[in-house]
Amino acid sequence: MTDRRLLFVHAHPDDETIGTGATMAKYVAEGCHVTLVTCTLGEEGEIIPNDLAHLAADRDDSLGPYRIGELAAACQALGVEDHRFLGGPGRWRDSGMMGAASNEHPKAFWQADLDEAAGELVKVIREVRPQVLVTYDDNGFYGHPDHIQAHRVARRAYELAAKPGFGVGEPWQIAKFYHTAMPRSVMRRGVEGLREANLGFIIQDVGDMPFGSPDDVVTTEIDARPWLGNKIEAMRAHATQILVRGTWFALSNNIGQEVLGVEHYTLAIGVPGPPVAGPPVEAGGLGEPHNRENDLFAGID
Repeated sequence: MTDRRLLFVHAHPDDETIGTGATMAKYVAEGCHVTLVTCTLGEEGEIIPNDLAHLAADRDDSLGPYRIGELAAACQALGVEDHRFLGGPGRWRDSGMMGAASNEHPKAFWQADLDEAAGELVKVIREVRPQVLVTYDDNGFYGHPDHIQAHRVARRAYELAAKPGFGVGEPWQIAKFYHTAMPRSVMRRGVEGLREANLGFIIQDVGDMPFGSPDDVVTTEIDARPWLGNKIEAMRAHATQILVRGTWFALSNNIGQEVLGVEHYTLAIGVPGPPVAGPPVEAGGLGEPHNRENDLFAGID
């Protein structure tokens, strides 16, 4: 396939880089048209640098516009030229963590009408006509309301985009629909590496982390390590939210995580490509005993 088009749907600025940044950079470099849709401006993000504390959401909504600039810089680092905010910048607002008062804000994405929000995504799908769509699972990867809503909106848009007579543009059927994933074996390896690195980040046990997938449900492994530098540059662009030290990072909770150049997914809808064994350690591989597809477009004619 020469005309490959890939759509990522993420909740806030920085989510695209943390979970899928290396994948995005890889496919851009290989000539794929990569589209990123971000659902909110991230107005409720907790700010790390003291010199940017004046942007805090409890003072005004100046953080959202600031994060537009951070996202633009991150996209530039990843090579992504086609970025849109769902319904336009500020159409829906960051809902904050589950149970927060900001969940009830009249513009909160968590409160968005499903078909209205999905309709905005359908417009993008019918314009771009991607073969592959990537977003979170039905728990939003770790339970954030905006991530859960992004999944719901993306899944509904996937259905509506293929129906004649809905919205604008010609119907379009997406061939493969993926959820982001984090194998628990990768998480365990990261914790061990973080202990050895001794960077001052908080080390959390894998069992206490609010995310993670059993290894056997992960269908897809994208080795994008040559683009790890692009991902790190993009993470540094999100300076209000991410602290980067070498190949490790932390959010405002100071819990350390590895910056991954190999990113994982679970195929939710579509026909998987052939499983491929990863390269052995002596050939520069990770040494994981899993056979997974290694291309998001695998199996698409």
